[in-house]
Amino acid sequence: MPLDKIAGMTSNVTAVSYGQNMTPNGLEQLRSVLAAQGAQVLSESQMGDGRYQVSVADLALPDATAAGLAALRRAVAEAAIGGFDTALVPAALRAAERKLLIMDVDSTLIQQEVIELLAAYAGKREEVAAVTEAAMRGELDFAQSLHARVAVLAGLPADVVNSVRHEVKLSEGAAELVAAFKAAGHVVAVVSGGFNQILAPIAADLGLDYWQANELEIVEGALTGKVLGAVVDRAAKEKYLREWAAAEGIALENTVAVGDGANDLDMLGAAGIGVAFNAKPAVRAVADAAVNLPYLDAVRYIAGV
Repeated sequence: MPLDKIAGMTSNVTAVSYGQNMTPNGLEQLRSVLAAQGAQVLSESQMGDGRYQVSVADLALPDATAAGLAALRRAVAEAAIGGFDTALVPAALRAAERKLLIMDVDSTLIQQEVIELLAAYAGKREEVAAVTEAAMRGELDFAQSLHARVAVLAGLPADVVNSVRHEVKLSEGAAELVAAFKAAGHVVAVVSGGFNQILAPIAADLGLDYWQANELEIVEGALTGKVLGAVVDRAAKEKYLREWAAAEGIALENTVAVGDGANDLDMLGAAGIGVAFNAKPAVRAVADAAVNLPYLDAVRYIAGV
């Protein structure tokens, strides 16, 4: 297409590629896939740091409806270009003045699964880890599996909660991601199938706007092996996304959700873009985008923050 025509076009989709082995050949393969789907590349830029590379291409897509975007995502996924992943993001989301970022906690915001750290004190880490894996793959009902896993904690002194707090490590880039969103005036939330007793200090340290998790029941200084109230499950995560976005006056199209397990699927599906972070195959298969790097801050490039 003549340059003057391209100059007059407006980008409606952005292709954000990120990875540790990005090559000119790989990017050329991506351009070929995009062109085959009718997408015109209007501009390109490279960024990133010593950890991973980022390439951003502003596109004009003839059919930028949900169906057209889904078809483009399928084509890119089927091309299976090695060395990097590519998120195809509505340009309006990246340009939005206010966005809401909502994240899962265990194996997303933090590196571990808190229930497994707690279960280690009961000598049941491997047993609980196997159940967690099956639940995250979507093979078990989340609420039922949570009750079963928490039951093994019965009788543990409440002090183990403090011990586990000190074992928790944020994912690489997590603090930077939150800080970037907050500095730009956006809203950051987390919702977890884990536990308030662990999440509360993390939320305070990061300055999160909203957070919600399950509450471990503690009676006379010991865990009872039960949680109080309704379990934060797959449906609840989507509910909180919708509630918090509405409370902030942010359209769902301008929300970004990040998670790794089957209990995140409804939240990922309802958001403007759902990002699978080092996720289970079933989650990667249906999410809008995937980050297969250990660095959570890659999400800021997807969101244009």
